[in-house]
Amino acid sequence: MRFAAIADIHGNCAALEAVLADIHAQGITDIVNLGDCLSGPLEAGRTADLLLLLDTMATLTVRGNHDRYLIENPADAMPSWEVHAFSQLAPRHLQWLRKLPFSTVYRDEAYLCHATPQSDNVYWLEQVSSEGHVFLKPLEEIEALADGIEQPLILCGHSHIPRAVQLSDGRLIVNPGSVGCPAYDDDTPHFHKVETGHTMASYAILEKTSAGWIPQFRNVTYDHLAMSRLAAENGRADWAVALATGRAG
Repeated sequence: MRFAAIADIHGNCAALEAVLADIHAQGITDIVNLGDCLSGPLEAGRTADLLLLLDTMATLTVRGNHDRYLIENPADAMPSWEVHAFSQLAPRHLQWLRKLPFSTVYRDEAYLCHATPQSDNVYWLEQVSSEGHVFLKPLEEIEALADGIEQPLILCGHSHIPRAVQLSDGRLIVNPGSVGCPAYDDDTPHFHKVETGHTMASYAILEKTSAGWIPQFRNVTYDHLAMSRLAAENGRADWAVALATGRAG
């Protein structure tokens, strides 16, 4: 069994198209999408159209916190990442977001959620110090969040950091990284920056072998500078820097 996992596209249609082309080149047809699909100052409408097309091809998608913000907030009270995206979305796009599950299971083998099984807005594998350092969470805390999940493979996104963590019972948790947003800053739970240090789109291929599930992390180039210019044109200098450099300004 072999499939691809994508996450945190954030309206970056050019990055998504490049990732889908790479997935196709690997001969993979099954894709799971871990949420945060559209929010950002880029091409939410085009991205939504492409994801709705993929949805008709049996792609599984779970809802992320930014997806939720697009459907639970009134238009005049959208959080900053949602303002530009919401203006591009048609009723069919919002209806699709409303139907997305918080979590689901792929082929009885992989548990899918955006962040953790309990929350769509908490890092599963990372923690943030009061000084703003982002680092790997202690294993016992990671395992506590996985209590009750029976599947051998667990997939999450949210932190935009590609990572695999083996649990003491052999289960594997994988974050495929972000397709469309290589760097950002946030003030929850403390101010911090997440930076991949590169401008490529990230995703993962998961393969079941005789030794268990093996992740292959992949990075794909695309015209990131065009997306950086678009972010700047739409008044988001922070996104422009992130897309151009892979670092938070």
